[in-house]
Amino acid sequence: HILASVIYALLIWIGGILLRKYTLMTLLSYTGWMYEERGRISTMTRLWLATVYLIGGKHPKLYSYQGALPKLPLPDVKDTMRRYLRSVKSLLNEESYQRMEKLAKDFETSVSRKLQFYLKLKYWWAPNYVSDWWEEYVYLAGRSPLMINSNFYGMDAAMITPSRCQAARAANLVYAFVQYMRSLDQEALEPLMLNGMVPLCSAQYERQFCTTRVPGQEKDTLQHQREARYIVVSHAGRYFKCYFVVGEKFLEPCELEKMFQNILNDKSEPMPGEENLAALTAGERQHWATARRNYFSRGVNKTSLSAIEKAAFVVVMEDEEFDTDNPDEVDKYAASLLHGNGRNRWFDKSFNLIVYKNGKVGFNAEHSWADAPIMAHLWECSLFGYDVPIGYRNDGNCRGEAGSQVPNPIRLQWDLT
Repeated sequence: HILASVIYALLIWIGGILLRKYTLMTLLSYTGWMYEERGRISTMTRLWLATVYLIGGKHPKLYSYQGALPKLPLPDVKDTMRRYLRSVKSLLNEESYQRMEKLAKDFETSVSRKLQFYLKLKYWWAPNYVSDWWEEYVYLAGRSPLMINSNFYGMDAAMITPSRCQAARAANLVYAFVQYMRSLDQEALEPLMLNGMVPLCSAQYERQFCTTRVPGQEKDTLQHQREARYIVVSHAGRYFKCYFVVGEKFLEPCELEKMFQNILNDKSEPMPGEENLAALTAGERQHWATARRNYFSRGVNKTSLSAIEKAAFVVVMEDEEFDTDNPDEVDKYAASLLHGNGRNRWFDKSFNLIVYKNGKVGFNAEHSWADAPIMAHLWECSLFGYDVPIGYRNDGNCRGEAGSQVPNPIRLQWDLT
């Protein structure tokens, strides 16, 4: 009787989970809310919204909806051809359009049937029938430089610079990023919701930190670590490994500031070739893959490259500064965030936090691991959810006093021909 009761309870529990999952999936497939007039909601949409709220919960965790998201619809071939021809008609002359129309008809009546059959099979067993191909063939198989062609950037708040102290601004933002990273690990963030009702997929958050795009001859790969306890800081052509965790204690902003100020005060010269090293990540992917295989597969080069690739993210401390109140400066500021001088951004890293001499900040992000809204979520939370509340002293430095146990930055070593 005990065994039967346990099995019965287990089946009821599993059945409840599956019922909730597929009920949510059915509810989230409803699209009528998209066509409602602003300010007026139909009874159907009100009932739908209330049911989603009851089943989904008031404060869902980041991945609460992942198993219940409806699948990406699989379009019909005939409808796809019709929409394709309509989209190209205004771009082609009559002769070219007739030729394209014939090609579309041939495709629809021949090979498309087999391809559509295979696509339907993938639709049934894959969570998303296109996302893995999109990542592989649109991004990772691209052989052009990431700089400008793929990577994107984000700016600081134009009218707000809470501190003009470079080390302090870097410290507060690094602290904010680390807190955000911990929130991701604990799934404490709520998923992005359209109109506060419809959850977006949260899968891309998994590789926001500790991720690097590794070059290959035919295509690149994404290398992701589960966690990291340090970042890499680039300044004046040199690279430093900086721990933000000592033992089980996360460093406070004032302690991070002390560590970053030590880097800024260090006047040592870059090692031969070190200041040009990041140009490898800015160029053609085959060239970087060949150089990586020939010169970074052993010794100190392998160790130092591994330190950068396994870091949570990269911080670039710039010696230049920009005044966003000056319209002419904004273009230069944007260009600096997009590509720098071509050799002072580690373009392979999931993102670089860039901190200028006057406290202005920005980021440069690699594109293959996620779309821009994921970085925008981090950026908004860090600038206004952490940076402002953490605050600064009147002199622009971080609040608090750094203890004597602040770890020294570790200079990365290179042996470059």
